Amino acid sequence: MFTGIVEEVGEVREVREQDDVVRLVISGPVVASDTRHGDSIAVNGVCLTAVEVDGADFSVELVPETLRRSSLAGVATGARVNLERAMSNGQRFGGHIMQGHVDGTATVMSHTPGERTAEIRFRLGNGLARYVVEKGSIAVDGVSLTVASVDRDSFSVALIPTTLADTTLGVRQSGDRVNIEVDVLAKYVERLVSGYLPGPVGQAPPEAVEPVEEGGARSW
Repeated sequence: MFTGIVEEVGEVREVREQDDVVRLVISGPVVASDTRHGDSIAVNGVCLTAVEVDGADFSVELVPETLRRSSLAGVATGARVNLERAMSNGQRFGGHIMQGHVDGTATVMSHTPGERTAEIRFRLGNGLARYVVEKGSIAVDGVSLTVASVDRDSFSVALIPTTLADTTLGVRQSGDRVNIEVDVLAKYVERLVSGYLPGPVGQAPPEAVEPVEEGGARSW
């Protein structure tokens, strides 16, 4: 479980491909300081397992599902990535509930800088727009953000100076791909009510059955 509060920006030191697995060696002295083999680390919002730790570096492995679903398929040596360790008991919950299970990617449409702030608009794909609501929470490359505005297939966020300085979002430009994790609560709600909705996402609710009179008694 993660909160979307990025702890540091790390650097991809090495990319190794072996069969259908891509292994990344990432430099991140803060998150590596107490990471052990098997621990979870969010890399640009993707929950990955540390398979090796060597000083300030740690290694993770990307399987085909991760490569299909996220922007990490195109990561190269020297790339900067947002890093966050899994939550620990007793820490403050500063962002929102995140699993590190990326739903898909979005594309930067525009990056409009202010004097100390910025607004970025993203184009959504893969049917994700229905989960995004104005003033709701969304994770972009592992950063917990509030949706400033939303339309049919895009949304915007407003970035404060700290986010611009302490994450990779400050250098995102038009055309860049980013990882998106929508609010998991929205997905559960959709699943729970889909059986009561007409259309392709579910079935119409069952018709009410009227009681039948039998010898003066009502039975179903």
